[in-house]
Amino acid sequence: MNDRAEWQPLRNELQRWADAGRKAKLWFRDDDAIEPTAALDQLLALSDRFSIPMALAVIPAHTAKPLANRLASQKGLTITVHGWTHRNYAPDETKKQELGPHRPQEIVLDELHKGFDKLKALYSEQFAPMLVPPWNRIDKALLPELAPLGYRAVSVYGSGKPGQPIALVNTHIDIMDWHGTHGGRPHGELVGYLVRELQNRFKGDDEPIGILTHHLVHDATAWDFVTTLFEETAVHPAVDWRQVGDFMG
Repeated sequence: MNDRAEWQPLRNELQRWADAGRKAKLWFRDDDAIEPTAALDQLLALSDRFSIPMALAVIPAHTAKPLANRLASQKGLTITVHGWTHRNYAPDETKKQELGPHRPQEIVLDELHKGFDKLKALYSEQFAPMLVPPWNRIDKALLPELAPLGYRAVSVYGSGKPGQPIALVNTHIDIMDWHGTHGGRPHGELVGYLVRELQNRFKGDDEPIGILTHHLVHDATAWDFVTTLFEETAVHPAVDWRQVGDFMG
């Protein structure tokens, strides 16, 4: 077990859960998979080493058999739909979106239908009918239209809002510093975010806590965070790492 001081607040919070006989539900999502890479191998090796299930958000338009062949024997892996091309259609001065209101709805839905069918065919055993919108953004008007295409859930970033037309299985801790170093965030900062999420759940919020990574852009700090997180939690009596399908209703 790692003895780094910045992880002590997490140990303390998990001890509180253990003392209360409770388990926190966590799940893991990694985005932007297209093809086999050394970085993906590194991520999957961590999944194997610690027996942590993962959801991989695959970009349908750009992927093919090579990735499916690489992942076919991977245990504890769920494949989800990451938009269609992961292309931005929003104006330059606004936040990036592929699934925003910037194109006719029927075109966007047709692409999401194609993406669903393609990944379901490539990953018959591992596919989960969940949409992961690129950049974690989607036009709210699309949400009621997803179930007829076969989707059962959407995963974006932040606390899930009740009363949505489709289940939300969100992520809450993004380990990357997108607006600063473009590498992994400092461990103490991420531990603080995770402890706050755990404290909210301890009070009664039952939403599973989602950890979000992007294997293709990890630096040493990011990889070290994932490894240490798994070391601290994989066999902890107060942590229940789950497959995302468990939360899709």
